Amino acid sequence: MPIQLRGDLIMKKKISSSTSSSSRFDPDFGTATQAIKAIKADVISSRELTKHVFRRIKKHNEKINAFVTLNEEQALKRARKADNSLTTGKIWGPLHGLPILIKDQFPTAGLRTTCGFPELAAYIPKENAVAVDRLLAAGAIIVGKTNTPIGASDIQTYNKIAGTTNNPWDVSKTSGGSTGGGAAALAAGLGFLELGADLAGSIRTPSNFCGVCGHKPSLHVVPLQGSIPPLPTLIPPSLNLAGLNDLAVAGPLARSAADLKLELEIIAGPAPEDASSCRWKLPKARKATLKDYKVGYVTDDPFCPVNPEIKTIMSNTALALRKEGVKVKEGWPEGMKPSEIFDVYFKLMAAFVSQSPAFTDNVINTLKMLFYMPYGVYYRNFVDGLTISHKDWSALALRRLASRLAWQEYFKTLDAFLMPANCVPAFAHNHDRNMWGRIIESSDSTRYYAETFKWISIATLAGLPV
Repeated sequence: MPIQLRGDLIMKKKISSSTSSSSRFDPDFGTATQAIKAIKADVISSRELTKHVFRRIKKHNEKINAFVTLNEEQALKRARKADNSLTTGKIWGPLHGLPILIKDQFPTAGLRTTCGFPELAAYIPKENAVAVDRLLAAGAIIVGKTNTPIGASDIQTYNKIAGTTNNPWDVSKTSGGSTGGGAAALAAGLGFLELGADLAGSIRTPSNFCGVCGHKPSLHVVPLQGSIPPLPTLIPPSLNLAGLNDLAVAGPLARSAADLKLELEIIAGPAPEDASSCRWKLPKARKATLKDYKVGYVTDDPFCPVNPEIKTIMSNTALALRKEGVKVKEGWPEGMKPSEIFDVYFKLMAAFVSQSPAFTDNVINTLKMLFYMPYGVYYRNFVDGLTISHKDWSALALRRLASRLAWQEYFKTLDAFLMPANCVPAFAHNHDRNMWGRIIESSDSTRYYAETFKWISIATLAGLPV
């Protein structure tokens, strides 16, 4: 994949297959897997590679603004320890000495964590999030905390603490959100792995907009314990509500699919409180060759028309799979209605985020005043979710279960499903305070902001991996 950083940043040609050799490791855009091999083969030391990453950050980050907090001094100290350990034959783990990134949603002991909240601008956690602990135990070096919108709650990445993160391919456009800082940094060659999270496309959209790899795992595969929100100043990390989560997931971002697998195998597994009752292991591939797979797909749907450029790419992908011998089948699972799925998802998402202290009675009453605007249906559904009764929530949960069962039946005969990550490509920055009233200018039409969540809802509601 070519990496082209516009706005007077650098340009990088496609990395050839020969770079799989550790002796030809590319420290700018090489993969995490290649970097680890190079460190272990003494082609480059962890300290040299970490210093190289910080040099690139100092050179390029000003234009993309991917970071909230850097960890240079401690990272270089840990990298030196990694090198010293390696000389004695001791390997810390599968990520020994690898410079990685952590979304600012995940607490890091001794390193500022804000999640975009102004009230957390000086917050220094005493403990790591569970997934962060697992990455450190595997030998990783934390370069810094990557930018996220306030509360990790937007499809763009901006906040009052760190400002706006730009797309490295075109700095006039968004990098996506809410893991926009991490996706932008990976695309710009400012780290090798990112720990992200996804409730409303927060891994999928930035990965899509920035041209990197991202994986939204199945629900509860990776513990969210310790993540923000809720605010740690209101709810102690030990009482974090992640265990009650029914939509959000944590997951990896990287520059290759192999790297996603590498990180997932480290961060996945039951939460500490469940560790004695269950185990997790990534299953082997179902089939031996590509042509053995059966893949379903949709390229467009009236419930949320897809930008023509995206539709063409999706159609070409399905055609390419068919030419490789893959059996492809167009259409949704039987009986599935995407518009109804979005309605259920939007209300359950609002119910999930209602724990946020931001949604006071005054805020909710203000939202109700917008019901009769052209985009008022989105506010109405959102407020319905914020104030939902347990009886109504249970009815929505049953509809969600029906969606899961439909997919379960579908995947008895097919192995995967291909669909757009979003209805639009990366768009120009738009930070209008009236979120659901924002208008996105696409090449074919104008869209309401809430439409960007429609394709996202399909997999999230059912807890499917993407």
